[in-house]
Amino acid sequence: MSDISVKYGDRAGSVPLGATVLDAIKEFDRDASKSALAAKVNGEEFDLDRELPSLDGAVEIEAIVPETRDGLEVLRHSTAHLLAAAVLDLYPGTKLGIGPALLDDPRYGFFYDVITPEPLSVDDLPKIEKRMQQMAKRNLKYRREDVAKAKILEIFKDRSEPLKCELIDEKVEGSATVYYIDDSPFIDFCLGPHVPHTGKLKAFKLLALSGAYWKGDAEREQMQRIYGTAFFSKEELDAWLKQREEAAKRDHRKLGQELDLFSIQDDYGQGLILWHPKGGIVRMEMENFLKEKLQEHDYSFVYTPHIAKRDLWKVSGHEDNYADSMFAPTTIEDTEFRLKPMNCPFHIGIYKSSKRSYRDLPQRYSEMGTVYRAELSGTLHGLMRVRGFTVDDAHLFVRPDQVLAEVGDCLDFAVDVFETYGFEKVNFELSVRGEAENKKFLGADEDWEQAEAALAKALNERGIPFERIEGEAAFYGPKIDIKVEDAIGRTWQLGTIQIDFNLPERFGLEYVGEDNHPHRPFMIHRALFGSVERFFGVLLEHFAGAFPFWLAPVQVAVLPITDRINEYAESVAEALKKAGFRVEANTRSDKVGAKIRDAQMQKVPFMLIVGDQELEQGNIAVRERSKGDLGSMSVEDFIEGAARLKASRSLSNDLA
Repeated sequence: MSDISVKYGDRAGSVPLGATVLDAIKEFDRDASKSALAAKVNGEEFDLDRELPSLDGAVEIEAIVPETRDGLEVLRHSTAHLLAAAVLDLYPGTKLGIGPALLDDPRYGFFYDVITPEPLSVDDLPKIEKRMQQMAKRNLKYRREDVAKAKILEIFKDRSEPLKCELIDEKVEGSATVYYIDDSPFIDFCLGPHVPHTGKLKAFKLLALSGAYWKGDAEREQMQRIYGTAFFSKEELDAWLKQREEAAKRDHRKLGQELDLFSIQDDYGQGLILWHPKGGIVRMEMENFLKEKLQEHDYSFVYTPHIAKRDLWKVSGHEDNYADSMFAPTTIEDTEFRLKPMNCPFHIGIYKSSKRSYRDLPQRYSEMGTVYRAELSGTLHGLMRVRGFTVDDAHLFVRPDQVLAEVGDCLDFAVDVFETYGFEKVNFELSVRGEAENKKFLGADEDWEQAEAALAKALNERGIPFERIEGEAAFYGPKIDIKVEDAIGRTWQLGTIQIDFNLPERFGLEYVGEDNHPHRPFMIHRALFGSVERFFGVLLEHFAGAFPFWLAPVQVAVLPITDRINEYAESVAEALKKAGFRVEANTRSDKVGAKIRDAQMQKVPFMLIVGDQELEQGNIAVRERSKGDLGSMSVEDFIEGAARLKASRSLSNDLA
């Protein structure tokens, strides 16, 4: 054989035996060959300088180019390696951990864990970044080698890299790949692929330094984690840094303290949230809104315990696959119990409590269920990642022929909820089995095909654009992930609609069909907030603490100009409270300017200024937190306008 048959998109041809991936891309697409970072060859990621495999049939090639998710991963992974090379160059004797790309973390783009001879400080980051820039300009080649396990171990033992040796022992059977950055001290055990050379890395920034444990185990080696990010252009990086600066102002931890919404206190435990009265009000409004919508969509409300027998988690598979994330068992009268990490098995118990007919389905159970995860302290982050949190959990038990309608209803529900909260850009991803071998996926092929088709059809029927992600389904079924873009352009993973073939099988769920025989129902997991805590944090940052009127913990502040107006101010406040609004009257002996500033700092939507003229006329002077003075009006007119804002859950404070 002297040629290799190649398919590139809708084109086909051949290239000589021994041609590289880049040679083949040049043959079909000159523009892509100039910008490509790596490629996919028959679905497997390849470096551009690798020779094409000689196979029976055509070799399918897809260029991995900038401005794609795959391209960003290659770029950031390569930059993480450049970071490690710079640290090794500056601090000989450094031991390396791991250095992945981060694509879904809005704060960072990659990290690398290191143990340097002397601990680093944040003051060292500019020095490391400068060395990275110097190395990038030298166009140093990323070089890949296939090496037998014994040889890889010998390489890393000679370099006194015990952590790498440990990984190799665990993960490598016959042979694996190592990567070098030429003319640098860097070598790593890695799957790749990487950019061809460091000159492709033009826009990166080191951002933070934190502690980390090897493999997340507090009993193992303590390392330092260097965080950074990378983009394809300086313009993208500059825009992201500007966004990051704005995000710092909106940090939910900072706002939570300033607005007295919640706290996390070491005396009670890291990752455990104490909801303060004002935060409790916002949470109550969030939950009340969701409950209204759940009733509209005909869900039943259920309540389940916080613990269960350990044996339940063995049946569900959590003991085998999730034990590290669960709190340790506790024994009561010789029976072991565990705190629940999920609500699913409890809802299954409710389903199984009665014999079900096909006429009884669908069954839709909803619960604000608090769950507990034994997250490591280094991974905790305000409300975004905690140890105890409440999931707006719903589980639907449906016949196969009901999947399309139920998924469609879940989508309508999600769109309605996120629009109400002001998320104008909502993105949907459909994760399916793909063409990979299906050994890791549970369930019959026909069930997968039916479920995937139903998810796609439900999206298409509503004209919802979505990205289909091959091979990324959960092992127990396909899913739709819902991501929202906040006010400053960050994307947050929130809702999910997942079809589950696994738990119905494990728990032996059945319903009696029209044929009078038992059948297995499909189970749909549906959560919109993800968790109440995380969604609250996202909302807090999205609105920068300035919640819309219906959510605001204090909706109206009544501000008397002088002490002699206090009695009238109290009467106005009382009238508003009777009308159902959350009101505070500031009768302290401060100047009215100070009272206005205080209300502005607390982001109160409306301030009602009352003085001698207002007392005489029985009116109020209305001030809105962002629009300023709205003029004078009667208390009754204000109540009427505010009632419309509350009832409509408006995002604006337009009283007209």
